[in-house]
Amino acid sequence: MAHYLVIVESPAKVKTIKKFLGSNYSVAASNGHVRDLPKSQMGIDVENDYEPKYITIRGKGDILASLRKEAKKADKVYLATDPDREGEAISWHLATALKLDDKKMRRITFNEITKNAVKASLKAPRDIDMNLVDAQQARRVLDRMVGYRISPVLWAKVKRGLSAGRVQSVALRLIADREAEINAFIPEEYWSLDVILNVKGSRRPLTAKFYGKENEKMVIHSKQELDTIIHEVEKETFTISDIKKGERTRKAPLPFTTSTLQQEAAKALNFGTQKTMRIAQQLYEGVDIKGQGTVGIITYLRTDSTRISDEADAAARAYIQENFGAEYVADSTMAKKTEKKIQDAHEAIRPTDITRTPTMIKESLTRDQFRLYQLIWKRFTASRMTATKLETISVKIAAGEYRFAVSTSKVVFDGFRTVYTEYDEEKQESNALVNNLDMDKELTKEAFDTKQHFTQPPAHYTEAALVKTLEELGIGRPSTYAPTITTILARRYVTKEAKNLYITEIGEVVNNIMKQSFPSIVDENFTASMEGLLDMVEEGKIPWKEVIRNFYPDLDEAVKIAEKELESVKIEDEVTDVICEECGRNMVVKYGPHGKFLACPGFPDCKNTKPYLEKIGVPCPMCGKEVVIRKTKKGRKYYGCENNPECEFMSWQKPSKEKCPECGNYMVEKGNKLVCADEKCGYVRNLKNN
Repeated sequence: MAHYLVIVESPAKVKTIKKFLGSNYSVAASNGHVRDLPKSQMGIDVENDYEPKYITIRGKGDILASLRKEAKKADKVYLATDPDREGEAISWHLATALKLDDKKMRRITFNEITKNAVKASLKAPRDIDMNLVDAQQARRVLDRMVGYRISPVLWAKVKRGLSAGRVQSVALRLIADREAEINAFIPEEYWSLDVILNVKGSRRPLTAKFYGKENEKMVIHSKQELDTIIHEVEKETFTISDIKKGERTRKAPLPFTTSTLQQEAAKALNFGTQKTMRIAQQLYEGVDIKGQGTVGIITYLRTDSTRISDEADAAARAYIQENFGAEYVADSTMAKKTEKKIQDAHEAIRPTDITRTPTMIKESLTRDQFRLYQLIWKRFTASRMTATKLETISVKIAAGEYRFAVSTSKVVFDGFRTVYTEYDEEKQESNALVNNLDMDKELTKEAFDTKQHFTQPPAHYTEAALVKTLEELGIGRPSTYAPTITTILARRYVTKEAKNLYITEIGEVVNNIMKQSFPSIVDENFTASMEGLLDMVEEGKIPWKEVIRNFYPDLDEAVKIAEKELESVKIEDEVTDVICEECGRNMVVKYGPHGKFLACPGFPDCKNTKPYLEKIGVPCPMCGKEVVIRKTKKGRKYYGCENNPECEFMSWQKPSKEKCPECGNYMVEKGNKLVCADEKCGYVRNLKNN
């Protein structure tokens, strides 16, 4: 009897796939990549047309020896690594490392690890797709060139252990730019004006919001404007001037892609991107379900496609009709409009069997696995259901030339919302009082409700928001989002506090060097166009080395210029007037993982270190001592009093020596403006250029 060997990436898949195949099949795992570029050098032969120098990854020798042994015994070897560029490259590396005969070796892929999918893939084996391999090689070589040429520049300028990366440097710049935008933001005052009205025949009052004039929406900018409007409105009679009834539909959401899954899991489940991908990987590779054995319960998790196979679509519609009724089955599916290429024509992320409901398998899953599976199951089921229909009523109330408005909506057909509601979707509330209003209803004013507000700066990036921005800008691909965020957090360029990402002092230094010396690397348009070129390599439109040939000379020149500039600036440790209490030397400023700190220059004989509290030459507004730059436990920079904890002064913005001429409070720097620290005062003036 013929003997076949199937090679997958992870041992978890071995367990799942083994039980789908007969006794004449062996299943073995490569444990991920087996060959890569060496860590000790760039590993790309620039003189020999950028030929990569691949070596066996340390520790993989035994695995390869075992696989060679198995491959020799087999009549045919099926390479079943993941169905994407990286998986294709791993198969190619395996074929090379195992010296597999082309006639003996075949490539198979499946989008889900189920019996039907695995058996179907064995019936449709193919050759290794070298366009996919080359697209991955180009990405790997580009990333290696950026990392290995620029990182030494950072080491010379700041400290060893720092790194630059093609996608990570753009992500860091996005966070830095957002932080600068927030710091420069000056709040603007505005007021809300509600009127509380008694409706004849009703016990409950009606609250209407100020709209403006009949055909003009207005914003109330100051207390003075507010008082003028109230003064004019007070003498007027309130009457209903317009009632509009309408219908609104909310379309069902598309099934998840990698990016949308990471975003929604962050909002609804409070999962970081890395955690989402780790748990999704477990659900894809296979979990032990009571009565069913080990089975993959979701499809492949790295995708930017919203396409669904005809079989899965038909199964979903049949399930919805049976469990909810024919009126809940959508007529046709929505397709996501996109200008960029969809990776590998994958399917969206969905359950492998819609009849395997979350409740049915809850006992077989961990809490986190259950919550993520439930989110995927609900989203996919909802994507095949009809739209939610809402009945809307909006009422305009006249008071002289001014208008107030009140509106409500009620669900007349819940559609997909029976199953799924997006986490941040607005709640629809039906107001029975509004429903019963007509043009003749008498209204009498009971009171005004006024509130002062200030405009808010843009929100800090969260992991989910950063993923969304990277996707919208076309930077990176599904497999890169989580590792990119993990890297910038691990390098301590960015810190995470209460979901928000903040740039650290060390992150600012690295970002400034990258912007100054390597502007194209941190330019989002350049990075996005590079992704477009990699897609063209995958489509076989351009050779992969063409991309490298056009990229490397410019990078090489930029690195040489940066190195020359560094040579002309001798970087010495900054000596301070702080005396080391252990050996009497003047301590010097060094860079550590969290930014600057003080160290004794007598290292290694004297290992004394202490925090570096950099004075900014501004007296503390509360106690008069010096204001210093401090850092939170996670490395976020702020300004505090040197006399902390006795003095509690702190500010996220840099305080100024100048006092506000209007209220006497201290002022802070925001971009190129000086702003009173008291928002209610609102004093602003341009900062004099030093």
